[in-house]
Amino acid sequence: MTETTTAGLDLQEAGAVLAAEAARFASFGWMRGTSGNLSLVLSRDPLRLAVTASGRDKGELTPSDVVLTDGQGAAAGPGRPSAEAALHARVVRLTGAGAVVHVHTVASVVMGQRAPEGIPFEGLEMLKGLGHPTHEVSVVLPVIENSQDMAVLGDRLEAALRPDMPAVVVAGHGIYVWGADPREARHRAEVVEWLLELAAAQG
Repeated sequence: MTETTTAGLDLQEAGAVLAAEAARFASFGWMRGTSGNLSLVLSRDPLRLAVTASGRDKGELTPSDVVLTDGQGAAAGPGRPSAEAALHARVVRLTGAGAVVHVHTVASVVMGQRAPEGIPFEGLEMLKGLGHPTHEVSVVLPVIENSQDMAVLGDRLEAALRPDMPAVVVAGHGIYVWGADPREARHRAEVVEWLLELAAAQG
């Protein structure tokens, strides 16, 4: 799927896409209970996103379990979006992403505690999955302190953004990963989680 076709989806179609993505992540154990949230850009001008609804089991979403939000993450239609919709919108505005993934994984929490200044990776073939042309690179996955205030959390994310890493760890919470469309965001999330699991296993 490309950004162009993603931006052409209506809310129900976007809901079907996000439901399928959420089911995949839930099957990995990355969205336990009702945790985590996903978003998809529907239009750029004005900015509108489809965001998974609050309080839903992410392994059981239907195409109707999404909420239309504006460019600030506030509901622009019926329903209540995830409390973190504002951060999704902030990521989209900052990066031009077409989709954002937020999942809660054990490895992200472990490594966020172990390396609060950022998690370095070097010489790994999987780094090519984040858009690097070769494994011969050194990158750092940023770690930011958590906050229940999405404006504060967004400021921390903005300050930590790196052009070579489409992701950030929120300490004690999980990871945010983004891409041009849901497929790319999914692939990047899987790569970032692989890197985190490797780092956690290495101690």
